[in-house]
Amino acid sequence: MPQIWMTYDELATLNGCSAAEARLQTLNLSLDRRKSRDGNTRVKLNPALMARFFATIREAEFDLDDAITALRETHRQMSGVLATERESLRSGVA
Repeated sequence: MPQIWMTYDELATLNGCSAAEARLQTLNLSLDRRKSRDGNTRVKLNPALMARFFATIREAEFDLDDAITALRETHRQMSGVLATERESLRSGVA
């Protein structure tokens, strides 16, 4: 089973609450906490929180796929414009 550790700010984003509320949730759920070398406290997600985290990643992948498709389409369109401009320069048409 993977371990996912998040700061209170990251957990707050995942849960749609403030960092202070995320800290209280951590205490209420008795989640493991550790102080990291960077000075931030990180919380180990339980299976329910990991499922929520993975669900947000799955949702984000669809957005990423759409963004990649849009980028490729823009590239295709721009490549066509550049090819047309090059042809115009070669044939002397401005």
